[in-house]
Amino acid sequence: MYDMDDIGDYDLLVVGSANADLVVGVERRPAAGETVLGTDLTVHPGGKGANQAVAAARLGARTALLARVGDDAHGRLLLDSQRAAGVDTGGVRVGGAPTGVALITVDPSGDNSIVVSPGANARLTPADIRAADELLGRARVVSLQLEIPLDTVAEVARTLPPGARLVLNPSPPAPLPADVLAVCDPLVVNEHEACFILGAEEAGATPEEWARALLALGPRSVVITLGAQGALVADGEAGGLDHVASPKVEAVDTTGAGDAFTAALAWRLGLGESLSQAAVYAVRVGAAAVTRKGAQEAFPTAEEAGSL
Repeated sequence: MYDMDDIGDYDLLVVGSANADLVVGVERRPAAGETVLGTDLTVHPGGKGANQAVAAARLGARTALLARVGDDAHGRLLLDSQRAAGVDTGGVRVGGAPTGVALITVDPSGDNSIVVSPGANARLTPADIRAADELLGRARVVSLQLEIPLDTVAEVARTLPPGARLVLNPSPPAPLPADVLAVCDPLVVNEHEACFILGAEEAGATPEEWARALLALGPRSVVITLGAQGALVADGEAGGLDHVASPKVEAVDTTGAGDAFTAALAWRLGLGESLSQAAVYAVRVGAAAVTRKGAQEAFPTAEEAGSL
C-alpha cells in the first residue's frame, strides 16, 4: 500500500525525453533517392517525457521533469514550454549533446514518417539519476518511458524511494528486465506494446488475454489503452479486470493522446485514487486531447477534461 500523506513535494516526477518536433507537410512521402517539396517547417515541443510533464501540469499537478536537453535553441524552446505549463525544470540537465529532434513528414491523409535523433536524451545516464536522489525523494509518483537509455530507466527502478509509485509506458517498446517489471504499478501499454512485450505468437487475441499474460511477467498492475474504446485495468493486488469506457468525441489528431492519458493516470494515483478511479479520469483526459491538433498545445486543463 502507498501512504501518499508521508511523501512528496511533487505529485509527479517525469523522467524521460524532451524532443523538438520538426514537421513538414508533403503531398507524398519520398521514395529512396527522391526529393519532394513540402510546406514550411514548423517546430513544436515534444518528446514523451516532456509531453507527460506538460499534460500533468496543465491538469493542476505539482510536476517536475528530469531530462536532458542541449544548450541550443531547441533546448530553450522545450524549457520555455515546460515553464509556461508550470513544470519545475530544476531537474533538467543542459548540455552534453544537441537537443533531441524528431524529423516528421506528414501526408494529406495524416500518415507520417518519423526519424528521431535522440541527441541529449541518450546522454541521460544512471549517474544523472543518482545525482538527482533528492528530487526523486520528493515525488509521490515517478513516470518513465523508453526514449532514454534502458540502463537509466533501470536505475530509477532500483533507486525508487520507499513509498513512491512507478508508472512505466514502455514506448518505444523494448525487452524489460525483471527487476524493472517488478516495480511497475502500473505498466501502461497499447496493443502494439503489449504484443511486442509478450511476443506476437504468445500474446493471445484479446486485451483480457494480454492483461493476464502481462501480469504474469511480474508488474504489480497493468493498464492497456484501447483508443476510442477506453482502457482495460488489471490490478494484481485487487484481482480481476475492469474495462473503462471512453467518452465519445470527434477525433481530430491523436498525437500525444497516450502521453496525456499516462500523465493523468499517474497524477491521480499520486492523489491516492485507486487504479480504476484514476483510469476513469485518464480516459477523459485522453479523449479531450484528441479533439485538437498537436500534442502539448492540445492537452486539456482539468476544467476542459471535466466537461466531457
